[in-house]
Amino acid sequence: MRKTWTVIVAAILILSMVLAGCSSNNDGGSAGGETDTASSGEKVTINVFAQQANDVDLKTNKFTKLMEDKFNIQFNWTTVPFDGAAEKRQISLASGDYPDLYLLIPWVDRFSQTDLLKFGQQGVIVPLNDLIDQYAPNIKKVLESNEYYKAINTAPDGNIYGLTGLNECFHCSYPNKMWLNTKWLKQLGLSTPKTLKEFKAVLEAFKTKDPNGNGKADEVPLSGSIEPYGVHIIPYLMNGFIYDDDRTYLIMKNGKVDTAANKPEWKEGLAYVKSLYDAGLIDPGAFTQNAEAFKKIGDNADAQLLGVGAGMHPALFVNTATDAPYGKDYDPLPPLQGPHASYATFNYPVDPGASFVITNKASKEAQITAIKMLDYIYTQEGAMRAYLGEEGKSWRGPQEGDVALNDKVQPLYKTIPLASGEKPRNDNWGALSQYNHHRAYRDAEIQGKDIYAADGYERRLYEATLLMENKEPEEIFPHWALWVDPANTDEASMMQTNIKDYIDQNALQFVTGTKSLDKDWDAYVKGLEDLNMKRYLEIMQASYDSSTINK
Repeated sequence: MRKTWTVIVAAILILSMVLAGCSSNNDGGSAGGETDTASSGEKVTINVFAQQANDVDLKTNKFTKLMEDKFNIQFNWTTVPFDGAAEKRQISLASGDYPDLYLLIPWVDRFSQTDLLKFGQQGVIVPLNDLIDQYAPNIKKVLESNEYYKAINTAPDGNIYGLTGLNECFHCSYPNKMWLNTKWLKQLGLSTPKTLKEFKAVLEAFKTKDPNGNGKADEVPLSGSIEPYGVHIIPYLMNGFIYDDDRTYLIMKNGKVDTAANKPEWKEGLAYVKSLYDAGLIDPGAFTQNAEAFKKIGDNADAQLLGVGAGMHPALFVNTATDAPYGKDYDPLPPLQGPHASYATFNYPVDPGASFVITNKASKEAQITAIKMLDYIYTQEGAMRAYLGEEGKSWRGPQEGDVALNDKVQPLYKTIPLASGEKPRNDNWGALSQYNHHRAYRDAEIQGKDIYAADGYERRLYEATLLMENKEPEEIFPHWALWVDPANTDEASMMQTNIKDYIDQNALQFVTGTKSLDKDWDAYVKGLEDLNMKRYLEIMQASYDSSTINK
């Protein structure tokens, strides 16, 4: 699977140049090289349900106006705030008063795979296959060139009932990072740890040698939180023993799906984490506190308290503004060598489901127009205009001395932040339009060279993630790219929730000493079996075997 990801990235780097050509050769990316939809005659009415941020007005938005003019569209918007967006979408479907088009932000709400299959089979959702084949060459090229993305969007019956955004956030792909207080490390004359044993020794020094210099034993050697995803302590440490994906706890070997959570290596990993906890090296709140409580530790005003923070990025636990007191002190740790491994958790940064869905309320003309509009957004020109806004106002092209996020590629664009007191520009669709932000495109963003400055923060994350890249096992369970047989969906969903909760709860109990790894391990393994783990693995194996990712 690791080799697959490397091949995908290489293919996308080439594809980005191809799509740039599509944009210039097809009148700014108009699908199929045709003239813009309905360039004369009556406008095509499209009723759209969309989420709307507080600083956006989609009805008067400048990109909305551009799409209306370019494709001769009359949008009728039904907009909802982020809070309660999922419920409002569900109510619209249940009432039968639903729109022609749902245009959603995946991290706010999206159609689940179950939704897509249910409403697709009911005829409420229109399959996009023929529309893509006939009117959307740019979408088609992306699907054909990216096996993960194609698998995510293709249902078991072969239909594409909707499309999810393609936003290949590199640093999000390796979420479970550790950020070490290197200022403390230097003050104590210590070297960056390379093994789990050395890591424990560093934590012990942070606890006992008063690195913040206030004469108090108030240092917190290691902390994290239970939210959001990517701040859990156990996965990073467990990866020195056995692969921990922090979501499904499933592993693969020779094409066979199994669970990591009943293996001797899992038990060893829990014993190591428990040894840190018993020595007072892990903040007890790390397993129960929310993000706000975690950040209070990192930003403590009286004295710097935090030695190591678990997090996808350091801003989750410390203020990283240029003038913040502690923001520059935390640097990433590569995966640490344990007794059996030194893995990094990989997760493809595109979630399953769909954020672009056409319903049977849309006329044929509206369907064609909507897919052509989306196809334009899949071009480089369309992606930049839709997400970034107006050139020269919200973003600019490269200038002499600019360096891309990936300093080995040509820089492409730099965002222009709002000036102090400037009103929101309302010139883009933002996260509604992240449909072809592939790795090569994101790599070409212009970033400052100072990784500790505000305009270099993304570079800081990029460089940190390079330490993790390709450190996952050769085979991993690609849960993001799989569809469960509709006949097994409810059963699998319930088992998945129950099994994950059971593993999480028991891991905490073993680490904190509520349960004994010596006395209670066998009962824990038996409990996993009683939750029908065998049946769950059978369903997941069947999903993998039937997936396009395995063809």
